[in-house]
Order: sequence, then C-alpha cells, then structure tokens
Amino acid sequence: MPGYEWIGEMEKEQVNEVLDTGILFRYEFDRERKGVYKVKEFEDQFARYTGAVYAHAVTSGTAALRVALAALGVGHGDEVITQGFTFIATFEAIIESGAVPVPAEIDETLNLDPVDFEKRITDKTRAVIPVHMLGSPARIQEIVQIAQGKNIKILEDTAQALGAAVGGKKLGTWGDMGTFSFDFYKTLTTGEGGMVVTNDRELYLRASEYSDHGHDHNPDLPRALESRRFLGFNYRMNELQGAIGLAQISKLDAMIVRQKQNRELIEETLGSIDGVTMRELPVDGKDSYTHVCFFLENGDKARSFHKTLAEKGVSAIYFRDNFWHYLRNWDHIIGKKTVWNHPHPFGGPIYGKDFTYTPDMLPRTDEILSKLVVIPVSLQTEEEKIRQMAMDLQAAAEEVL
Repeated sequence: MPGYEWIGEMEKEQVNEVLDTGILFRYEFDRERKGVYKVKEFEDQFARYTGAVYAHAVTSGTAALRVALAALGVGHGDEVITQGFTFIATFEAIIESGAVPVPAEIDETLNLDPVDFEKRITDKTRAVIPVHMLGSPARIQEIVQIAQGKNIKILEDTAQALGAAVGGKKLGTWGDMGTFSFDFYKTLTTGEGGMVVTNDRELYLRASEYSDHGHDHNPDLPRALESRRFLGFNYRMNELQGAIGLAQISKLDAMIVRQKQNRELIEETLGSIDGVTMRELPVDGKDSYTHVCFFLENGDKARSFHKTLAEKGVSAIYFRDNFWHYLRNWDHIIGKKTVWNHPHPFGGPIYGKDFTYTPDMLPRTDEILSKLVVIPVSLQTEEEKIRQMAMDLQAAAEEVL
C-alpha cells in the first residue's frame, strides 16, 4: 500500500534539484530558484491526474480538510455530517473549524450511508463529508444528489482512496471540494502532505489564501505588500515535499496496478471460502486496491478469524476495536475533551443545543464493523509470500469456520 516502499532514485533526483537551488520555500525567490517550482508543478500534475481544474498542496491530509472547510465557509454554529467510521482527523478538522461533527452510519461499502445521511440533516447542516475509506468509493452519486437538493456543501475526504473512481470520474472531484493525504502510509507519500482539489475558482483562491496567512498571491506586488481578504493560517507545503510528490505521482498508476495484482491473489482465496463475503462496491465503482475488506458471518467468527491470522503472522486489522478509526473508541470525543475550558463546539447558545456522543450511537455501523476483517495490500510483497498468505487464509478458515 504505501508509496514509501517504492522510494528511490527518482525521489533523490527531484529533491537534489531543490537542494541545488537552496530554496525550500514554495513562494518568492524567483531569481535564486532558477525556474524550480516543485510544489506548483506537483499541483499541476495532481490536478491533471484527478481531472480537477485546481489543486492546492498543504502540509497534511488533516490540514487539507481544515483548509477546505474554511474555504467553504464552515464555522461556528454549523453542523457537518460525516461517518463514524473514519480516521479521527475528519472529526478533528470539523471541530477545529468551530462546527459540530454529526456522526452518521455506514453501509456495506464501509462508507457513508446515503439514507442515514439524509435523516440527520437539520437547518444547521452546512456540509457533508463522505469518507472513501480503505481505498473504495462511497455511494457518492446518491450523496451528491441528496446534498445538492438541500443546498449542502460536499467535501470528499479521499485521504485513503487516491486513484479510485465512480463511472470513470475520480474520487475527490464529485463534490464542491476534495481532499487527499500523502502521509507515510499512503499510496502516494511525501512523508507528510495533503492536497485540496476543486473545480470552483473562488473556492480554490480561498483555500490558497487561507493556507498562507491570507496572502492573496497578487503576482504584481511583492509578497509583503499583498492584500488580505480574511485571516488565515500556515499550512504551506514546502519544496522538498513537492519534489517527492512529483516523483511519486509519476509512479502512481504502476503502484495501483501492483496493488491490484497482489490483492486479486488474496481475493481468489477468500472467494473460495464459504461464509466469507467481500465489501460492496457502488455501481461503476473502481477502488485503489489498498486493502482487502471482507465480512464473516458474525462478530465472534470475525474476531476468531482475525486472531488466528495474527497467530499465523498475517497482518490484518479488526477495526471495531481500533482506537483511531471508529467513534465508539474515541474517549476524547465522547468525553468532549478539548484543550479549552468551555463547551464550544459541543454546545452553547450559538448552536442552539448541546451535543452528546455515546459509544452505542451508531448500531448499524457497530454491526457491520463487528463482522469485518481487513488485510492491507503491500507493494513489495513477492508472489511467493502472497501464495503463503493464501494458504494461511485457507488454514484459518478451516480452524474457525
């Protein structure tokens, strides 16, 4: 799965071009940098790859969410609906914007259930964040139709699904904005880093300005003399990250092909085991093959299967017990443990009510995750090792099922 498995000479060459200029900052120093603008070049190539009109690079996938929410105008008093099965950063970014995260159920795609999303809309709902978890699309067409009918902004969290698509249209480009992560464990990595994409020029400009202290990037004025439309913060990607991103994106299609090959070998085995079903894929959906996600008949069998795989040395994840990806296990969210000493953003006059989170507030999500086992797909694993994994899967099935 991670792009770090393929870091090599191309990354070194790109980084050395930056080091030769001595300019690590993405803006200014036009004469000294000798035409080397790695972040801008990375943005341009990323936009072409995804089919987006605009792409803006930032320091992380979490920063990308925060910047996109700011560009969309989400803030105090707003509610943002998202799924309870996601990396904690989705909730953190909503909270940092001043809005309240409203958890919704997932379906068998492991992503936001459009029906439950619609049920949770209120007059304070400003945006929805469908998260394309573990490399596979949400039912994004249905979600977009519901959101647009209610005048709700759509922000796709595509941190884990770069390269996936529905109907040939890349994920991240269905909504008003899309975000991506390039942390160390993503298919495309820059160590840390993220990207915001959109087809809306004003949203792009707002994201660009907000992530750079409000600088409006007027090319006719020196940087210190630019105007500012609003307050911002610092989420700038640097040139070293941009350089690595350029090398990685040139390999992206090949990495996805390798993931697909490796995953299909694993799925061949799982498909022959009675009592195992694979995650659902939306109509015309194509995922990025980063994980093998499958269900057992009940939670007891899933736990036993996961334990048996671990004993055999097979890396697998039982997400119901995971502390980073599931609301049920987020004691700091459930306990509203912020670093400030007031109820914001979990209640108060501006919100009109207090919000409460409980471990059992998403029963359908809990039922789905209780039966789920996930195997990450590696790039470097040799076919012989995958064949051994297949044998271990068969053996585990014989022991547990």
